[in-house]
Amino acid sequence: MKTHHTLRITLLSLIVLLLHSCKLLNIPTTKEKSTMGEITPSTPVIQSLPAPKDKIVVGVYKFRDQTGQYKALENGASWSTAIPQGTTAILLKALEDSKWFTAIERENIGNLLNERQIIRSTRKEYSEMNRSENVPLAPLLFAGMILEGGVISYDTNVMTGGLGARYFGLGASAQYRQDRITVYLRAVSTSSGEILKTVYTSKTILSTSVSGNFFRFIDTERLLESDVGITQNEPVHLAVTEAIEKAVYSLIVEGVKDNLWANKLRNPNDFNKIITAYRSEQQVNNNRFIEDKIHENHRQKNSIFGYLEGYQIKGDYTDARMTLGGKVGYKHFITNHINAEVNFGYATIENRDIIKKSGVMTDINIEYMITPKYKLTPFVYAGAGSFLLPDKTRFKVQFGGGLEYLAKPNLGIRAVTQYDLGFTDDWDDLIRGSRKDHGIHAGIGINYYFSSNSKKN
Repeated sequence: MKTHHTLRITLLSLIVLLLHSCKLLNIPTTKEKSTMGEITPSTPVIQSLPAPKDKIVVGVYKFRDQTGQYKALENGASWSTAIPQGTTAILLKALEDSKWFTAIERENIGNLLNERQIIRSTRKEYSEMNRSENVPLAPLLFAGMILEGGVISYDTNVMTGGLGARYFGLGASAQYRQDRITVYLRAVSTSSGEILKTVYTSKTILSTSVSGNFFRFIDTERLLESDVGITQNEPVHLAVTEAIEKAVYSLIVEGVKDNLWANKLRNPNDFNKIITAYRSEQQVNNNRFIEDKIHENHRQKNSIFGYLEGYQIKGDYTDARMTLGGKVGYKHFITNHINAEVNFGYATIENRDIIKKSGVMTDINIEYMITPKYKLTPFVYAGAGSFLLPDKTRFKVQFGGGLEYLAKPNLGIRAVTQYDLGFTDDWDDLIRGSRKDHGIHAGIGINYYFSSNSKKN
């Protein structure tokens, strides 16, 4: 009875937890009313641009999806396009928000001309019946500039990854995926056909998934299982809108910078701060991490590093303790992937109430970095070394691996584990059995990259 009572309480607690999770995870439980369209981070930027003295009349005939990309599905194929097909409408809205352009109808010019012809015919017919004057229609505006371009690429799975762990039936995991779109926009003079300016922008599209589960047998006949999770996908429409708005902003600022709109400015000094910020953004963009990919000048040919480590011997005594130590060293990259390393460390062998002695370790390794052009990269290494203890020197071979995250252009943060294989069985001063003594390292540290050249790359 006590077991059943405990089980009922456990099940009730899990149900309450799951219902509470729905609220915490913002799972919709009621219908939502229609709302006005969301704005992107670029919308206030173009809306706050200084207004021109005279607006530029532009025509947009076609600004379409040029990728030919269909939605990616895990199972089967899809005939739905990955990019919204109304990108011309998005561009026209961005032009209106900027207050720099007077956009005229050109995408559906046929509909406009037909309607004007209907107006003329109707007016002519009724003017003859009423014997009144036939008032002509106002002339159509003509554009001094047309805008061309489109969404030219949609790259899926530019970066994917995840992290998970499970222990004793309790697990959690997180996954992410990045796609990327690219937009090109060009301004063309209608009087000469000259391409005045071309700009391009890009935007990543992030999808994330977080989940947790519990799976355990309560007894031989009863299984308790629960799951909770949430997936979020950044709307493609908003990503396309933001990229197009950024392209309009870039077109205006670069046009001001290159004196293309000199006669349209109320006060040229209004754009001084904007142009300075734009150039700073360009400089950052030239050196930025693109989809977690690093600039060529990062992870240079040489580095120095330091780790704080825990060390534990695996010998013949019981109750081995983890002791604190560390190491420092130098790496030289032979290629982007391969480097040679030498390091010196301090470690302590300790078994509770039995033995405790410290010494200096020296290692020479060859390391292989799996994805050296990305901020986060796994690495593995192997080599040989020695352990200088008070009584004598022991020799060993070692192998290890870990992860490095490039937090700053020349500074990597590392998590590393290493396994030492000794050639003798007397590290702890006791020889027993046929297995040699060995040890385990686990540590964190930093890796600072620098170039041996006096000039910057």
